[in-house]
Amino acid sequence: MNEFNPAELKKLYIPPSSSHKGQNGKLMIVGGSKLFHGASLWALKVASRVVDMVYYSSVPENNEIVQKLKEEFWDGIIVPRNKIDDYINEADCVLIGPGLPRLDGQEKGDDDTKTLTESLLEKYPQKKWVIDGGALQTINPALIPQNATLTPHQGEFEKLFRDESRSKNQESRGSKNHNSLFMIHDSVREMAKKYSCLILLKGPEDVVCDKNECVRIPGGNAGMTKGGTGDVLAGLVAALYCKNEAFLAATAASYINKKAGESLFKKVGYYFNPSDLADEIPKVMKELILG
Repeated sequence: MNEFNPAELKKLYIPPSSSHKGQNGKLMIVGGSKLFHGASLWALKVASRVVDMVYYSSVPENNEIVQKLKEEFWDGIIVPRNKIDDYINEADCVLIGPGLPRLDGQEKGDDDTKTLTESLLEKYPQKKWVIDGGALQTINPALIPQNATLTPHQGEFEKLFRDESRSKNQESRGSKNHNSLFMIHDSVREMAKKYSCLILLKGPEDVVCDKNECVRIPGGNAGMTKGGTGDVLAGLVAALYCKNEAFLAATAASYINKKAGESLFKKVGYYFNPSDLADEIPKVMKELILG
């Protein structure tokens, strides 16, 4: 499996000097819950640095938080859950899952994650989807839209594709030359091909596969194991997906995210949080893309 070539970053969409508001990406984020406040907010924070407009839909408590912070991002719009459809139609890409409850009925009064996710995926199969967090942990893989981007860590990957993963693991136990890293990479490749989607498997070395190709992205550090850093990555993937092809958006986001973590390590060691990472990403993007 080849390693990501940083020269690919130069292919990313750059807003033309003649462009107007809204022409450089509109992203819809559906996420957050009473228990998980930060996840969708971290995704929102990084995405608002990349696209022109972010539509944000969460539970009332999170919507109120974002309303108070609205001056921190350009042209964000708070969308009640019952108004999602209008803004999904307008958005270039939809990110669903960061901070959504991961167990049915976990939070009284919250929308059921499985029902919400699957109903939207079925209703808008042609949209550019990025599926993350709670949505990944509840959906039926048969409902994954073609060309959707999935951003699981290994546990979420194995849970989503539990039947296929179990069969694969059983086969591998009989092999004397079993290599667990190779096997998980192979599984990612197979599931991406089977479901005609793109999978970004998060880990010490990220792996990105679609039905045609795979690359690996090494880098980062243990400071990026903190909860919330994956939500930052999902927000960046979705923001880039608004104006780029899925494979370039996912691989570039993975590379940029890891380089931002490495940049922070030089400054503060392992002692940074998801907000620090979201703040560092624009600086790294300027160096890597605009250079």
